[in-house]
Amino acid sequence: MSKTLIRGAKVLGGEELDVLIEGEKIAAIARQGEIAPGGAGPDAEGATVIEAEGKVLLPGLVDLHTHLREPGREDSETVLTGTRAAASGGYTSVFAMANTFPVADTAGVVEQVWRLGREHGYCDVQPIGAVTVGLEGRKLAELGAMHESAAGVTVFSDDGKCVDDAVIMRRALEYVKAFGGVVAQHAQEPRLTEGAQMNEGVVSAELGLGGWPAVAEESIIARDVLLAEHVGSRVHICHLSTAGSVEIVRWAKSRGIDVTAEVTPHHLLLTDELVRTYNPIYKVNPPLRTERDVLALREALADGTIDIVATDHAPHPHEDKDCEWAAAAMGMVGLETALSVVQQTMVETGLLTWEGVADRMSFAPARIGQAVGHGRPVSEGEPANLTLVDPSYRGTVDPAGFASRSRNTPYEGRELPGRVTHTFLRGRATLMDGKLA
Repeated sequence: MSKTLIRGAKVLGGEELDVLIEGEKIAAIARQGEIAPGGAGPDAEGATVIEAEGKVLLPGLVDLHTHLREPGREDSETVLTGTRAAASGGYTSVFAMANTFPVADTAGVVEQVWRLGREHGYCDVQPIGAVTVGLEGRKLAELGAMHESAAGVTVFSDDGKCVDDAVIMRRALEYVKAFGGVVAQHAQEPRLTEGAQMNEGVVSAELGLGGWPAVAEESIIARDVLLAEHVGSRVHICHLSTAGSVEIVRWAKSRGIDVTAEVTPHHLLLTDELVRTYNPIYKVNPPLRTERDVLALREALADGTIDIVATDHAPHPHEDKDCEWAAAAMGMVGLETALSVVQQTMVETGLLTWEGVADRMSFAPARIGQAVGHGRPVSEGEPANLTLVDPSYRGTVDPAGFASRSRNTPYEGRELPGRVTHTFLRGRATLMDGKLA
């Protein structure tokens, strides 16, 4: 049985401890020097030793919102390349969105994605099932069959499109309530965003680009939290992006409504001022918002109104971004830079501790998505799903070194802090010394 000794890591940013991994489990945690080959304490004989002084040990990260593109758009990403990117970013589990070709709206397609994840092994892949057939918003997909399949789907979303029909949304909430599932809503009122190219505001007016108003997001969130209250079901808000949305979710939680919400790293850092460059790398849905929105999102993530950080990792081939703004695809890759952005925007600003990061990027997303074995405490006997971070590192983002098949990052050339050095999936290193195993 393989052994790994992580020596002197700051567990959740706190005390420096030694952590012994044996097989798939955390075998022992002790003060520095107490775990040694042939010592009086836990036996580390034959262990691979990782010197981790100054580094932070976190539970393996969990992403509730990833686009792996397979099947159908393997020119953008595959399950293999996407999970390699995930491991590089410290993730041990990702939830794969349903907008593939064919759409993941049947038991057969979600099982295909799930099995590809198991075959490649860089992280666990949990498929998200479509809410409606073909993401068309007209008829409920096979929610029960996808849940009962080998993939065991618990999260359903038409992400990329909004479930804008209130009756369909109500029926979906009622259906998933029967087995404890959750509907993850892409909140975008379609009639209010026809032809939208960026956030509606001062910058869009000056540039003459079609605006995506905040109310298009906020009106859907308001409707859906009320529907969730009426049905007594769970709703999750994808990529929340406005200050107004924060206030609606905060109000809903104060009423005891079972709503959770996520924010992306790019909405924690970037603003619509970047669109003045007309560089399509900044084109994303929902769009980059204002500085006021960014600050409101950070505060909401800190106080728990927003539950988690989710990447909305959206890879695109070069030609889909290397074109004029209006023709460009929406989306950014994010798995390999997410933790660095969170460190810069939340940890270095004093808004979150590393323990808080563990909650928002591991414990809470695992709980929402029911990711078995993930988001567990860093404790003896727990699965060894772990990530080791060097927070003192500073480096310039170079997408040429990404494990993802796509390179559409908004951070190219930008200096970001922190670097994931090691990732362990059930005790097996998927990333070692910054290199994929």
